[in-house]
Amino acid sequence: MDQNMARAEGRSVIRDVMRWFPVLVVVAIVVACLLLGVRTDTAFQVLAKNRESLLAFVARLGLFAPLVFIAVYVAVAALSIPLGAILTVTAGFLFDTVAGGLYSLLGATAGGTILFLIARTSFGSSLQRRAGPMLQKVEAGFRENAANYLFVLRIVPLFPFWFVNLVSAFFGIPLRTFALVSLLGMAPASFVYAYLGAGIGAVIEAGRAPDFDIIKSWPVLGPLLALALLALIPVIYKWLKQRQEQPAR
Repeated sequence: MDQNMARAEGRSVIRDVMRWFPVLVVVAIVVACLLLGVRTDTAFQVLAKNRESLLAFVARLGLFAPLVFIAVYVAVAALSIPLGAILTVTAGFLFDTVAGGLYSLLGATAGGTILFLIARTSFGSSLQRRAGPMLQKVEAGFRENAANYLFVLRIVPLFPFWFVNLVSAFFGIPLRTFALVSLLGMAPASFVYAYLGAGIGAVIEAGRAPDFDIIKSWPVLGPLLALALLALIPVIYKWLKQRQEQPAR
């Protein structure tokens, strides 16, 4: 009997390790990037140095170039390597604003969805079961307005990409909602950075670096915050309506 229990516990431990392993790999890669100092300005220097060879490589690939780029972006996004901005700028540089923004958006959405699925499979359901009453109440409110909250988290460039994916997995957002809202929420920033990349030739010739903080400038951030507030209006209205109905119960 004791041996059977020990074997069962051993199998349970192995299952837990296998469940958490993909997330631990992602965390390890993120930590390694931070320790090694993966920086957007360094990546831009590499881009500027290899400008002609990159354009020639894209020309040789022809119709396969977008597929290769999207595949690279999916891998980077799924592993949470902090190169999203430089990749999107690169996309604008290689494919122009509209195509580059679209390819980046598809890659980011697909990569984020993969990480979301890994997180949900690894720990999402188990943590939800162990959550206390207070956290379960927060989870219920988040899931009730999942699309609104996720849109705000995506469109306001204040929350790390990996953080939004993990929070969404923890609160059990439906896969279809996650993918669609992520696509819409990340679209503005994707096309802003692609537009920046489309004009990068003149920036390189002038010996300057692109302004990656443009997304946080008020002319860009202001409309994004307005869209975020617009997305929260139904949530606020619903909350106020519930507050008014409570005394009548």
